[in-house]
Amino acid sequence: MKYTRRSFVKNFSMAAGAASLAPGLLLSASRARAATLAKGEPIKVGILFSLTGGLAVPEEDSALVMQYAIDEINEAGGINGSPIEPIIVDAKSDMNVYAQKMRELILRDRVISVFGCYTSASRKAVMPTVMSRDNLLFYPTCYEGKECSQNIVCTGPLANQHSQELIPYMVENFGKRVFFVGSNYVWPKESNKNARIWLDDAGGELLGEEYVPLGSSEFGSVLNKIRRAKPDFIFSTVVGASDIAFHRQFKQAGFNAEDMPIASLTTGEIETRAMGIEYGAGHFLSAPYFQALDNPTNKKFVDGFLGSKYGKSGVTHYNMEETYNSAYVFKAAIEKAIDENGMENVTPRLIRDAAAGVRLSADVSPEGEVWVDENNFNTWLVPKIGQCQEDGSFKIVKTADSHVEPLPYSIYPDAGTCTAQGLKLPSGSIRKDVI
Repeated sequence: MKYTRRSFVKNFSMAAGAASLAPGLLLSASRARAATLAKGEPIKVGILFSLTGGLAVPEEDSALVMQYAIDEINEAGGINGSPIEPIIVDAKSDMNVYAQKMRELILRDRVISVFGCYTSASRKAVMPTVMSRDNLLFYPTCYEGKECSQNIVCTGPLANQHSQELIPYMVENFGKRVFFVGSNYVWPKESNKNARIWLDDAGGELLGEEYVPLGSSEFGSVLNKIRRAKPDFIFSTVVGASDIAFHRQFKQAGFNAEDMPIASLTTGEIETRAMGIEYGAGHFLSAPYFQALDNPTNKKFVDGFLGSKYGKSGVTHYNMEETYNSAYVFKAAIEKAIDENGMENVTPRLIRDAAAGVRLSADVSPEGEVWVDENNFNTWLVPKIGQCQEDGSFKIVKTADSHVEPLPYSIYPDAGTCTAQGLKLPSGSIRKDVI
C-alpha cells in the first residue's frame, strides 16, 4: 500500500490556532504565571511533535496516539475529576520552531507538562526552556544518554537497551564486517560511539562510518562507499524521511537484505509502510515494542487505536507505544503528586518527583511491564529484535531474558552517576541539569 501524507489541518486547526502567536509578539517570563491546577478544571498539557516536514513520518502518529491515550484517560474519569486538555502544535521538523513552541506552551499556555520531540536535536533545543522554567518534558523515544536533567522523564530505550543487544546478534548471524550510516546530529554520533565498543566486544570490524544531513534524501556517495567496502551488514541510525530514502535507494542500487541486511534503531512499521514494504522486508530493528507482540494488552491497544478516529496510519509503532505509555506514567505520577500535596499545590517538579518508580503493569503497557528508574527517570525495558516480513510486519527473533536497567552513562563510567538530584561526580559533588 502506498503511503500518503495525512493532513492535520482538519483535525488540529483549532488546537494549532490556539497555540500560535501573532508575528512579533514576545512572551515575557516576568509576566508569565506558573501552571496551576484546580479540581474540575482541565489539566493542560502540550503535545509537541512535527506534523509536517521530514520528521513527520514517525511524529504525526505519536501526536495522534497521545490524543488517543488522553481520550482513554478522560473517558475513565480523567485525573481527580479533571479532564486532560491537550494543546497540539506543529514543530514543522525545524529545531528553532521546537524551541519557540516550547516557550509558548510553557509561558503563554501554562501547560503543566509537555509530551514530545523525536530527535535528540529537538530535545536539546527545548530543554533550556524546560529547565529554566522548571517545567517537565515527557520524552517518548530512544536516545543516546550522556545526560542528567531534573526536568525530563524518558519512556524510550537508552543505548545500552538498544544496540547493545543488536550489534552482537548481527555479528553472530551475518558476519563481522560492518558499515555505519547515520543522520548528522548528536544521537547517531553518540549512539555509534556505543556501538563501536559493542562491535569490538563482539569481535567485529568497522569498515566505514558516514553521516548525511538530517532530512537529506541523497545517498549515492554513501552507497558507492558501501559497495567498495563490501560489509556483511549495515548499522543504521538514519531517521525520518531520510530513512525512507536510504532504504529505497539501497534496494534500487542492487543491494538486498539477504546478502547485506540493514540493522536499524529507527525503521519500524510506520517507516516500512511509508517506503513500501518491498524496501523494508528482510531488514532488522531493535526496539522494546513491535505491533506483532502477542499479549492481550497489545491486542487491545492495536485494535482500539486502529479502530479509532486516530488510527489512520494502519499500524502501530515503537515510538507510538512509548508515547502511549508516557501518558499513563504522567497519570500515575500526577495522581500521586495530588494525593501527597493537594491538587492546587502540584507543580511540574512534583510530578517529576512522583514519577520515580512508577510502574506500568502488563495490563496497561502494550510491551509488558515497565517502570521508571527512581534515580535517573529513564525506563526499565525488555529489548527485542525484529525482522521485517514480506507483509511489513515484524517477526521477533530475539527477546532479552529480563528487563534491562537504563544507564545514561553506560560507556562513560568515569563521568559519574545520574541521580534524582543531578549528576553525582566521582568526587561526590552534584552537577544539576547536565545536557
